Amino acid sequence: MKIKYPLKAIFIVSALINLSPPGKATQNLANEAKIFPQSEIVIWGRKVFQKHNDKPRINIVFNEFIDNSKDQILQNFRSESPSLLTNSHDIKNELEIQSEIQSEENNILKAKGNVLVFYRGNILKADRLIYDKTQKTVSAQGNIYLSIGKQIFKMNSFQYDFNNKKGSLFDVKGLIKTDNLVYDLSSDFESSSIKNFEISKDLYKEKVLHTPKAVKNWVLITDKIEIDGETWKSKKAIFTNDLLELSQVKIAVNSLEAVSHKEEIRFKSSLSYLILDEQLIIPFWFGNRTLTKSKSRETFSFENRWNLGFDNVDKDGYFIGRKFNTIDLFNDFVLDVEPQFLLQRSLKGYTKSFVNKGDSIIGDKVRKDTSFEDYFALNSQLKGKIKNWDLKIDKKLNSFDTAKLSEAMRVKLNLSKEINFLNSKWNKNFYGIYRDRVWNGSQGEAEIYLGYGSKLEKKNTWKVDGITKTEVLSVGLANLKGESLNNKDLVTSFKGNLFYSLNQRFPIFGDNSSSKTVDNSFKYIYEPINKGLYLNTNLKLFYSLYQSGNHQEYIGFGAGPEYILGDFKKKYLDYTRLSLFPSYKIKSGNSMFKFDQIYDQFTLDIAFDQQLVGPVILKSNATLNLDSDSKDYGEFINSQISINWKKRSYELGIFYKPNNQSGGINFTLFGFK
Repeated sequence: MKIKYPLKAIFIVSALINLSPPGKATQNLANEAKIFPQSEIVIWGRKVFQKHNDKPRINIVFNEFIDNSKDQILQNFRSESPSLLTNSHDIKNELEIQSEIQSEENNILKAKGNVLVFYRGNILKADRLIYDKTQKTVSAQGNIYLSIGKQIFKMNSFQYDFNNKKGSLFDVKGLIKTDNLVYDLSSDFESSSIKNFEISKDLYKEKVLHTPKAVKNWVLITDKIEIDGETWKSKKAIFTNDLLELSQVKIAVNSLEAVSHKEEIRFKSSLSYLILDEQLIIPFWFGNRTLTKSKSRETFSFENRWNLGFDNVDKDGYFIGRKFNTIDLFNDFVLDVEPQFLLQRSLKGYTKSFVNKGDSIIGDKVRKDTSFEDYFALNSQLKGKIKNWDLKIDKKLNSFDTAKLSEAMRVKLNLSKEINFLNSKWNKNFYGIYRDRVWNGSQGEAEIYLGYGSKLEKKNTWKVDGITKTEVLSVGLANLKGESLNNKDLVTSFKGNLFYSLNQRFPIFGDNSSSKTVDNSFKYIYEPINKGLYLNTNLKLFYSLYQSGNHQEYIGFGAGPEYILGDFKKKYLDYTRLSLFPSYKIKSGNSMFKFDQIYDQFTLDIAFDQQLVGPVILKSNATLNLDSDSKDYGEFINSQISINWKKRSYELGIFYKPNNQSGGINFTLFGFK
């Protein structure tokens, strides 16, 4: 039978209806869960806006859970509570209750003292539990813990009316693991596979480990959750990605409503707030979202839907965008849409993003008067799966004027999957492009007008004797149409290429501690700084062949120092990073295209990061052209500068790229476990 209530405590306590006569401290009961409608839900946080002198800390911590058999868990309780009876059973489709004292009077069952309930791998622990068989109501009080797969909940009390299918949960706290969320809330667990549960007296997370690329663990807190059939509601919910404290970042979701439909969870809410350091409050719409079992390994993204950016090439300067809620289409396909208003273009009344009518699409752009349709743009992304392939289509429309459609549109399509080849994991992808912008050093921006192709790539990173090595090998074949190397004409050619690179990072001296965990003393960084002096090296091999017989190849190598100073824990100037990386290419041959011609044989990459005060950090990187044969000798050909507000659990920054005259605002949440 499927178990689909998110808090399966309701299933667990429901089976108390037909408990045996009093006097036995162990009860084995047939499955009575059929009286409940099937439901799936996830419960978000709690109101925590109280002001204290000290920073509010999360008063629960979920220890690194160990795999325990039921007998091991019971043995722990027996050692602490000698009065707990020793007999226990593993019988499929039965619920088992252990407690120090049980009694029944006037059709009311009472269980007290280390109440421990097992049901198909789910575990409930409480101080007291009461079930009224006549009114069919149940309540539990005191230190309630619930394990549902890898989801862990704690609450002070709950009440439920089985006749009306209504109830309430009070002072709920929990740890949600989004990787397993829908699976845990919709799976049948066998009683022989009790895992990931350890009832802890001291619920405090003293240290955490950063999880790159995604936020997969959320602390959830709420004062009250109301249950009405398959709908769960909370007036105000708080959740945070920081497992150490609440003061750095939290998301307050108002009027949260979650409804279960078959094998998915649908969420609704009103205006919500991203709260940073209890000072900066950013309103946003959590909106309508759906989490399905097929997407259970994806994470919720809580980015601000408003986008302020700068693009002088396609949008004539500053623009503002607003992302809509993700649209579920069919067969796990979703569509993200961001309409944009081009502020600077509308104020100027003209545009320099298009060519003259009748000119080549890659010709020189000219000034044109704008119409109302030119003030709007649209970004969209379609994602989905075709069997075991991942499909992604990105589209940009930089004017709604239909006469400019071919110039205003840019499209990228990518179909990829991971395969096993030659005893290694490779990424295999097919792609198609229409008007792709490519930055090529001192030659500036070039364009691939039209193309399609395929690439097979393998990337490995490993560490030997403290030396970090990253190896990349790729082979590709494509049919491309783009700007000619020597003029503004469009040329078409097949292209085959082979690429190999090996990056190495040698520690010279410094602190190379293997510990990656952080505690509450790390206010600004999500993992410890590896201070010291390093030597970075790079080796590159490249060969490409074109349909006309043209070919180009190079051997590239580089080496340079990287110096890191400070712990980034003090308030002023406690972190500095300086990297200098000269590289040289020995090349021959020429491409047919401008976008991939090998220029700038001698360059110097410079990176400089500096903490200024508290969480404020300056980040910059640039490439200096040292090729004496280049027209841009002695100039920076690729650069970016940003000012960031950096904390352990998030980073907010504003950046600008002079080379392609673009910029914007970045916001990132960091994950922990």
